[in-house]
Amino acid sequence: MGKNKLKKFADMETFGCVFQFPWATLENEGCPMRGRWNEAYFHNDHPIVLELGCGKGEYAVGLGKRFPDKNYIGVDIKGSRMWTGARQVETEHLPNVAFLRTSIEIIDRMFAPGEVSEIWITFPDPQMKKVNKRLTSTRFLSNYRHILKDGGLVHLKTDSPFLYTYTHELVRVNALPVEVDTNDLYHSGLADDILEIKTYYEQQWLSRGLTIKYLQFHLPHEGELVEPDIDIEPDGYRSYHRNNS
Repeated sequence: MGKNKLKKFADMETFGCVFQFPWATLENEGCPMRGRWNEAYFHNDHPIVLELGCGKGEYAVGLGKRFPDKNYIGVDIKGSRMWTGARQVETEHLPNVAFLRTSIEIIDRMFAPGEVSEIWITFPDPQMKKVNKRLTSTRFLSNYRHILKDGGLVHLKTDSPFLYTYTHELVRVNALPVEVDTNDLYHSGLADDILEIKTYYEQQWLSRGLTIKYLQFHLPHEGELVEPDIDIEPDGYRSYHRNNS
């Protein structure tokens, strides 16, 4: 491991906005912040919004600056990426942004039922070969239901035609209420101050001429979620390298 990465990990241990819990603690005692995020960290009762797979945390930080009346938590397992956003929060003293280093697969252990109002999923790996690994699969949506308020919003921004088509069809077959649906965000007239926040990876995709797709839908608690029966042509996502730094 390089010295730069080691320094970032050391910094993360000192950042007050960063939460990372040993697996043994989660197994034996549960997440100490579960159900207490507003009380113990944000010290208000504002809605909590998650950015899952936050990477460098551009959305969590960007939204936090634009909406001081909401609390934002970036979630990722890659601490060296998250360091960028966390350092910005520490430097700029942003009181409504935090970071949680954990696996999204156990997100329901980190938040109490109804503790979260919205979820952003920004440019995840489309997992073209593994349905259960897709962050918009029924497996993950079922987990989100445990922590989201009934009818809470889910936002997906992706460069992947595969993931967009899959999620679009999943939302359709499950009759989930849709607010926004476009396969070419920046030529749709829909992009606004929020949607134009660009992640590090999004800037890479745009520089390669790829279009950005965006879905915003509600996730009610009622009803069994089913996977769409659809064959989707794989796209070239994996040809674009993601740097872990």
